[in-house]
Amino acid sequence: MANRLSQIATRTGDDGSTGLGDGSRVPKDHLRVMAMGDVDELNSQIGVLLAEPLPEDVRELLITIQHELFNLGGELCMPGYSLLKEDAVLRLDQALADHNATLPRLAEFILPAGTRSAAIAHVCRTVARRAERAVVTLAAQETINAAPRQYLNRLSDLLFVLARVLNRANLDGKGGDDVYWHSERLQRQQEQAGD
Repeated sequence: MANRLSQIATRTGDDGSTGLGDGSRVPKDHLRVMAMGDVDELNSQIGVLLAEPLPEDVRELLITIQHELFNLGGELCMPGYSLLKEDAVLRLDQALADHNATLPRLAEFILPAGTRSAAIAHVCRTVARRAERAVVTLAAQETINAAPRQYLNRLSDLLFVLARVLNRANLDGKGGDDVYWHSERLQRQQEQAGD
C-alpha cells in the first residue's frame, strides 16, 4: 500500500470500475469489491457501537478490532497479499473465551435486543456474517488466505457474546439480561416452574 489517499473525488470510478491495491481495475460489483464493502460496513457499524457508553475493556477490544478489520480490507484489496496475521484470530479466540466465561448458559434463543449498545452489537454481528459469506463466495472464485474468513467467523461469534455482556453492563439502564425469544418450549418451562 505505497499510495495513500491524496484526494477523494478522482472521478476514475465514473465508468463503474474501481482500483484495487495492486493497481488493477475491476467492476464495482466484483466479488472482491463486494467483500471489501461488507468489511468496510462492518468497521463503520463498530464505529457506531464505539459511540455508545461501553465498559473500558470492551471499548479497547473494539478499537483493536477496527484496526484489524482495516488490515483485512487491505488484504482483500490486494490480491495475493497478506496483511491480517494469525495472531489476530487467536486474539479473538481468547476474547471470546474470556467474555463467554462471565455469562450464564443460554436457556433459549435470544432476540437482538436489550440495551442500545447490545442491539448495535447484534447489528455488527449480522454484518460480520454477511462479510464472511462474501469472503467465502470470493474464495470459491479466487485464492484467498484463510485468516480473513476465520477472523470474520470468530468476530461474529464474539459480537454475539459482547451483546450479552453489554446487556448485563446495562450502562443505559434498559437492559440487565438477555431478551429471550418466547418459544413454546420456554413458555412450558416457565409454566411448569410456576406450578
